[in-house]
Amino acid sequence: MHVIQQQQIENKLKMPQGGKMKLDWRLVLVMVLSLGLMVSCDSTEDEEEDTAFEVLTKYMVDNSYDADVVIADWITTAAAVTGNEANYFIVDIRSAEKFAEGHIPGAVNSAYADILTTVETLNTSDLPVLVACYSGQSAAHAVVALRLSGYTDAKTLMWGMSSWAMGFDSWSGAISSHAVGHANWSMDAPPALLSDMDDPVLTTDLTDGAAILAERVDAILGGFKGIASTEVIAAPENFQVNNFWALSDWEHYGHIAGAYQVTPGTLTIANDGLDILDPSQTIVTYCWTGQTSSMMTAWLTALGYDAKSLKNGANSMIYDALESHKWVALTADLPME
Repeated sequence: MHVIQQQQIENKLKMPQGGKMKLDWRLVLVMVLSLGLMVSCDSTEDEEEDTAFEVLTKYMVDNSYDADVVIADWITTAAAVTGNEANYFIVDIRSAEKFAEGHIPGAVNSAYADILTTVETLNTSDLPVLVACYSGQSAAHAVVALRLSGYTDAKTLMWGMSSWAMGFDSWSGAISSHAVGHANWSMDAPPALLSDMDDPVLTTDLTDGAAILAERVDAILGGFKGIASTEVIAAPENFQVNNFWALSDWEHYGHIAGAYQVTPGTLTIANDGLDILDPSQTIVTYCWTGQTSSMMTAWLTALGYDAKSLKNGANSMIYDALESHKWVALTADLPME
């Protein structure tokens, strides 16, 4: 049809015999528009712009902020720190009152929400940052915020200040075996993982990956995102529960009914590991002590998921059954100021 239309236009523009061609500009305009339509018939639709989530995750992968990098070599022990305090910039995020009762030599006190400002302002020697809290769980959240902000060697003090002084023990009162024999503690095989889940929707006006990540770090620093094991095991169907153990441990100890077995290290952006997460659910991750799950929860929060860490991990559910990864109370204090 385009060929016929073009021929008709050419015929109308032919020069009369023995005379000069008279141009009808209206006809010329019709011809130009017609040719434009022919070209547009072959054009493709413009590509859609990336969503904020896609911009963020691409930036995180390109800058080594994927989970397998952020959650690597992130914890150290009181035994490794004592005597070597000068090798760290130590930030204690407990209350000012508790800090005044005693703290690691050389430590500075900071509110959890202010830790980035504290480190940026006071860490003038650019030492590796060590974060101490009560149990090691909120410190793990803070360490993810730091690592996603460029402090990639930041670490958590394992077990928190409970591992430094007997008077600061917040763990002994948190251990429990209430899940042993519970109807919602299961020995079943792991259910098939979800697949091809939608991405979270990030509400932001920002379009730059670095700026979006900074905004999401602020979301992490809005508060520790934990949940009690009693609440989860009472109604596991209200959550997407992810067990962050190796399969051999899952089979040995059992698990919360309906939980998914997610092998540590597989939940990354680069290998499409996030496809198993349902953004419409509250995603509860649990591990042995609540410290690794706190790291994972903070990282998922940065990505826009409604994520929570099961407080104190398996130590708060099946303590008596555990053969390792158990809290053991101190018998002596380490030096304090």
